[in-house]
Amino acid sequence: MKHKKVIIIMMVMMLLFLTGCGEKHTKIVLHTGFSKNEVFRVEQMSCSLPELMVYLTTTQSRYEKVYGEQIWETSLEGVTLEENMKDMVLAQLSQIKAMNLLAEQEKIELDKEESKKAEEAAEAFYKTLSKEEISLLNADKELIRRLYKEYAVANKVYYYLIKDINPEVSDDEARTITVDHILIKTYSLDENNQKVEYSGEQKREAFLKAQEVLKKAENGVSFDSLIATYNEDRQSQYSFRKGEMNLEFETAAFNLGKGEISEIVETEYGYHIIKCITTFNQEETDANKIKIVEKKRDEVFGQRYSEFASRLTKAVNEKLWEEISLIQEGDIDTSEFFDIYEEYFGDVFGFQWF
Repeated sequence: MKHKKVIIIMMVMMLLFLTGCGEKHTKIVLHTGFSKNEVFRVEQMSCSLPELMVYLTTTQSRYEKVYGEQIWETSLEGVTLEENMKDMVLAQLSQIKAMNLLAEQEKIELDKEESKKAEEAAEAFYKTLSKEEISLLNADKELIRRLYKEYAVANKVYYYLIKDINPEVSDDEARTITVDHILIKTYSLDENNQKVEYSGEQKREAFLKAQEVLKKAENGVSFDSLIATYNEDRQSQYSFRKGEMNLEFETAAFNLGKGEISEIVETEYGYHIIKCITTFNQEETDANKIKIVEKKRDEVFGQRYSEFASRLTKAVNEKLWEEISLIQEGDIDTSEFFDIYEEYFGDVFGFQWF
């Protein structure tokens, strides 16, 4: 049962990944005017079947190493994991092609050193392929070189789009605090589970109760016992950083020192009494800094890329696309494609945007 849950989570993650790749902003046209092995076009840029199969088998190999070959038997609401993975690879390659078009527009090219690294990476990857793999993928050295160069250009475009983002994040912006709280509600739920605001008199009674709880806390009554007696929230403890909670609640909480108790704080949910448990954790803060910068990068890149991609037309060879499937025969393993890229470009671009 646990294994099935892991598979479902993976499939959901794949679907979420697709929504973030800019494809929903690209006009898709299905027609038959393609050359024999042409899978799709983004404007004048074309993707051949061998190109797609390198990416497809790479993803296939990576998942099989972790979850085994039986993973492809899994389906979610009638859609197989294989079908979802095909869509994911189509989206990934489409975006790489689109970003190479953007590179042409912005006159972004690999310099001599970067081109050399791409060729060396392609040579290193090609050497890992057996004769059987080369035959089944119909991949030659020139195709592998093109894949690495286009992927490197796409990464360079990504860094170009996010170049103005300040990577510095203050401890205060990133720090996570933990608080206990007691909520006295100022609403009820009707038969449809919809909020019904208290009347003026009911709110006054709720406020008087909150005052009573605060007085007991100030007089030294255990906050835990007060939580057990009075808290009307399903949760009594929250850990969060700035921007993650209701503004009134967050402002009061971040102004508390460790062990301090707030005055009564009113939010849309009712009256809160907050006790600060921790004000700073260096490990969590450092991890949050990375998340905050990544979020900023994703937001800036998503906006700028979408503006460009929305003007592009993508045409898919529907007949060929339907015929494409995972290679099950033979012993194929192309899982090192991205690992080799990282070996050669890890110190150039820092990390891969995909």
